[in-house]
Amino acid sequence: MNNRRSFIVGIKSTKLSKNEKLFLKKYKPWGIILFERNIKNIKQTIKLTSTIKKIFNDKNYPLLIDQEGGRVNRLNNIISFENLTSEFFGNKYKKEKHNFEILYKLFIDKTSYLLRLMGININTVPVLDLRIKGASNIIGDRSFSKNPKIVSRIGDYCIKNFHQNRIGTVIKHIPGHGHAKVDSHYFTPIIKKKFNFLVKKDFFSFKNKNSFFAMTAHVIFDKIDSVNTVTHSKKIIKIIRSKIGFKNILISDDLSMKSLKGNIRENTIKTFKAGCNIALHCNGNLREMEIIGKNSPYLNNFVLKKTSQFYKILS
Repeated sequence: MNNRRSFIVGIKSTKLSKNEKLFLKKYKPWGIILFERNIKNIKQTIKLTSTIKKIFNDKNYPLLIDQEGGRVNRLNNIISFENLTSEFFGNKYKKEKHNFEILYKLFIDKTSYLLRLMGININTVPVLDLRIKGASNIIGDRSFSKNPKIVSRIGDYCIKNFHQNRIGTVIKHIPGHGHAKVDSHYFTPIIKKKFNFLVKKDFFSFKNKNSFFAMTAHVIFDKIDSVNTVTHSKKIIKIIRSKIGFKNILISDDLSMKSLKGNIRENTIKTFKAGCNIALHCNGNLREMEIIGKNSPYLNNFVLKKTSQFYKILS
């Protein structure tokens, strides 16, 4: 594992191209993230993940997916989860706590079963962003609630149940995307709330989470750092580590998103300088992937140690 580099990439299709294989062997990313474009059916996905694991000679090689349920369903070609949104589970939690526990556990067990069957071992959930009225719909029903305490409790439940199912989790989008008025895939959201407000609200739902991984928000918190998004902000990453208490691997959100204003090289270098441990790139563009590969450091002792802790839950 020592010769791997601190980045995650997406791939273009349902199987690895010759150039992608060469790329993986040369740059050795820490992990690979799969999307709907990579998943046609179960058999094909098993073949794909097995090929990847063979390249790295590692049965636990990190393979990620955004499988939230609702509209973020990368398993669309296999199963429909469209009514099972985070909002649905948040409402259940408020109205019928006992039923919520049964249903949510069933949902996580079934999701985990499918992911494990296909060779995937990390799910980028839970979304711990708050549901804010008047905010961009990019979060919307992906949020459990507007109440940070409810979001935090469901988050703990989600992480614990996925871990019991031998699947790692990525809390997102730390320290909170809920107040963003625009979609960070296309624009840079600027959140003007004061620090004390954020600590009680947006940041609260992320506090002291037991997840092996967290993903940063590409948003600017104007009153803390008016220049940099969280992904590029030393100040905010310090808050994530100290005030929010996240001590494990910090992954950037996708570096090809339009919220970040620099070029891919600058954005990669700034991501590590600010204190992220791993850079994420999703679109499968090989030219961009090479730039990220070249500018990502080899895994340091911190990432190696945390990765081996994560591997322990897989066996």
